[in-house]
Amino acid sequence: MTNSPNDTRESTPAPTVLVTAATGKTGSRVARRLAERGADVRAGSRSGTTRFDWADPATWGPALEGADAAYVNYYPDLAAPGAAEALREFGALAVARGVRRVTVLSGRGEPEAVAAEEALRASGVELGVVRAAFFTQNFDEGLFADGVAAGTLAFPAGGTAEPFVDADDLADVIVATLLHDEHAGRVHDVTGPRALTFAEVAAELSRAAGHEVVYVPVSEREYAELLTGFGLPEPEAVWLSGLFTALLDGRNTAVTDGVKRVLGRDPVDFAVYAEGAFGKRG
Repeated sequence: MTNSPNDTRESTPAPTVLVTAATGKTGSRVARRLAERGADVRAGSRSGTTRFDWADPATWGPALEGADAAYVNYYPDLAAPGAAEALREFGALAVARGVRRVTVLSGRGEPEAVAAEEALRASGVELGVVRAAFFTQNFDEGLFADGVAAGTLAFPAGGTAEPFVDADDLADVIVATLLHDEHAGRVHDVTGPRALTFAEVAAELSRAAGHEVVYVPVSEREYAELLTGFGLPEPEAVWLSGLFTALLDGRNTAVTDGVKRVLGRDPVDFAVYAEGAFGKRG
């Protein structure tokens, strides 16, 4: 980054950062924040100027060429079959092209995701890992948005609580790991400030939106059928439903101080998110 006009020290060139999945919930936020901080952002996506597709390894090398750092958001999930092999190949390409620092978005309580992290770390890149709880923005931008709008929140979570993290907090943490040396090589476990059951989430959303949202617990099989009905291929639907069911067995209920340790402030509470996302809709 550049120094102030009154600083006589030599300026540090702005880093060039590849952001994968740059049109997604976290990628778009990370790309915007990096640009605001003066970084040269290379926004990687399947249809953008910088073409990047996790399903097409031929796009990886050109996207990495000349980059100083990279944000890795692997699709469909770091715990997915084949992720470790893909991240091993990606890491080797990054090192070969002179990329020094990589931050990878990972999940909490996912042994398969840890294996993928290790495959990437073994390449020799300076790896930062951000393991995140479920995003609050899934309720208005993604997975649950249509159901919430219709008043029904169906999910195979039972009565398990989850410490949902705001995607804006998450993006701020990711940017810090990419730009500041003190986070190099560290693992950050980030959550919101409190854990809520999906029934409690539905109540918070109801208050904010001004219409009733009801949580409907469903089985793993029933949720897979719902996903298939929304157009997801059956093998992916079955895998995702199984992953969600496993992760919501109580292993990830604990709240962490990861956001505060990195950013020096408390994370956004779910009620604040809900009011901001739904409060003006009435």
